Amino acid sequence: MTTRRSFLKTTSAASAALFISPSFFKFSHSYIGLQLYTVRDAMQTDPAGTLAKVAQIGFNSVEGATYTGSQKFYGMDAKAFADVLKQNNLIIPSAHYRLGVDKTNGEDTKGTMLHEWDKAVDDAAAAGIKHMVCAWLSPAERGNIDNYKLLAERCNKAAETCKKAGIQFCYHNHDFEFAEQDGQIPYNVLLKNTDKDLVKMELDLYWVAKAKHDAVELFNEHPGRFPLWHVKDMDNTPKQAFTEVGNGTIDFKKIFAAAKKAGLKYFFVEQDVCPGSPFDSITKSYNYVKKNLI
Repeated sequence: MTTRRSFLKTTSAASAALFISPSFFKFSHSYIGLQLYTVRDAMQTDPAGTLAKVAQIGFNSVEGATYTGSQKFYGMDAKAFADVLKQNNLIIPSAHYRLGVDKTNGEDTKGTMLHEWDKAVDDAAAAGIKHMVCAWLSPAERGNIDNYKLLAERCNKAAETCKKAGIQFCYHNHDFEFAEQDGQIPYNVLLKNTDKDLVKMELDLYWVAKAKHDAVELFNEHPGRFPLWHVKDMDNTPKQAFTEVGNGTIDFKKIFAAAKKAGLKYFFVEQDVCPGSPFDSITKSYNYVKKNLI
């Protein structure tokens, strides 16, 4: 039986819940990462100093972007790079790589999925990288649906090599994978034709929104398949340009609420183009993420 006292107790608790800080509902996560492509120019001229600035802003993890071709990490071998990261209390749970169909100066591009992948995997392990990500397909690497089926086979094969080193292979999307071909969506072809345990996905939240698809729907359809995210925003203009996280139209709170369903482990702030200093932009993004999402 509901007494006056129990009724008041219940309604008081319910009322109090309405005034709980929004932070109570935020996604609990200890790492805020940065995709280093955002500060690529600074990383080319002063990688150590740039990593120190990134850490000073508050980021505690980074994702690499330049191993392909040089077989070095920003001019450093794996150990030297790992040492610089450690000095700045940064981890590198993930790094980007290329497929390797394109040639460099007329020769095979080393350190790619198709050329000297074994060495790339060994170097990744030495640097402490836990996820190796196929970052982008050039126009020559895309092709038709059959080409995406071939890509799926190549991803499975690359992932087998990663697995032996204790590394998870992933695939990072743009918007072109969502352009329908012959009644099929290439991204769905990749999901269907890759081993769900060997090949995970790094979902770029900007590009999936640009392609007019719903990230949460993907999580629901393929739970646990998306351990990595790129967190970048889209401005409210006809150009739908890149902007600082929280400054645009993407509903990150809705997406982060589905983090468990996605299987999220790490996310990385990224802004391909910044209006001024990228350090100003990533500071704004960091502050928004810290205050509103975790």
